Amino acid sequence: MTLVISSGFTAHAGNSDAAVEKLSSDSVSVSGLRNQRYCEVLYGNRSFLTLELKVFSTEGLNECPEDAWKLVTDKTITNAHPTSFVRLNGPRYWTIDGIQATGATVNHVRESFGGIEMNLRATINVGLLEQLRQMIGSNFYHATPVTRTTKWIYKAGSPVYELISPSGEQYVMQSYAQIVNPKLSMSDLLSLEQQLQLPKGWTYQTRVLTEDLNLVADGTAYVLQDNLLNSYQRR
Repeated sequence: MTLVISSGFTAHAGNSDAAVEKLSSDSVSVSGLRNQRYCEVLYGNRSFLTLELKVFSTEGLNECPEDAWKLVTDKTITNAHPTSFVRLNGPRYWTIDGIQATGATVNHVRESFGGIEMNLRATINVGLLEQLRQMIGSNFYHATPVTRTTKWIYKAGSPVYELISPSGEQYVMQSYAQIVNPKLSMSDLLSLEQQLQLPKGWTYQTRVLTEDLNLVADGTAYVLQDNLLNSYQRR
């Protein structure tokens, strides 16, 4: 079961090269994120027809050291937490330049997984229909609503990588993953269509921005993943 969950935000500079600016008690801005590495751990329990997930991320704390990440397994997490579901999501790399986050998206709840510090980024309820869709493997290129209040910032002069649906909806890549293809790199994104299994009517394109692009999620973001588990947010 591959859960499509968007990348969120935590408000600590940690060891990352990203620059963090605290705008207010519940508003934070981060710059310098492009090609920054991070990992996520999702775990939770089913209650009746709903799967409640806690989503933890290394973003802003560390860059998910490879040697430590290799030691994190489903078993090490279930041994430490009473949970019926675990998903390791990483390593991933941002394809955005910055983030502004507000409200509940900014928090300081922290846990350690195999010695890797992570912040709670979100708690998400996944309904039965979504669980069934993902279990039968039909969730690639399918948009999922995710609750968060963020602004993804793409700077003028930067490349963006986009999926276009048959109806013309545009999805901009927010992160690429080394989960399916451990050797995938930023340079591969220029010709990524050679590795994608695009559904009929879908296209992939790259372009260089002539002005800043801001993707605003005012409570809900619509996110999908391609067959390589790269993540995109709908414009």
